[in-house]
Amino acid sequence: MAITAQGLFGKTLQDLLDTTQTAINLDLETHKGALFTNTITPNFDTDTAYGVSPYDANETSGGSWSAGGIALTGTAITLSTGTLKYDATDVSVASSSVTNAMGYLLYADALGGNNAILLIDFGTAVTTSSGTLQIQFDAAGIFTWDYTP
Repeated sequence: MAITAQGLFGKTLQDLLDTTQTAINLDLETHKGALFTNTITPNFDTDTAYGVSPYDANETSGGSWSAGGIALTGTAITLSTGTLKYDATDVSVASSSVTNAMGYLLYADALGGNNAILLIDFGTAVTTSSGTLQIQFDAAGIFTWDYTP
């Protein structure tokens, strides 16, 4: 069991586009990111939500980093030359005390199902002790989607 990849969750994407018609407004600033240790194994085809296996255990939090995660701010969706870009302000939490954070699960906290949006693999475990935990998103955005073939 380990986090060895990152990406968008296929089940959530499917629910956006099929008759389920899940409505995830990426502009909302209520989406949260929770931290998990390397003891979970994500499945991007079948995992559905925060609070549902494997995201119902092995969460790490402490100090100013609350269980359930921290809400994103500065969210933005832009379109340019066939690419959709989703971005937000980098996350920075002072006085956090987390142990062995290996992944960041972004989920739709405003929805009753806490639908999983994406998982970021840190590549190496992060620990803070009354320190600042900062997650810097890629300059190209949290994710981009090329919608032109």
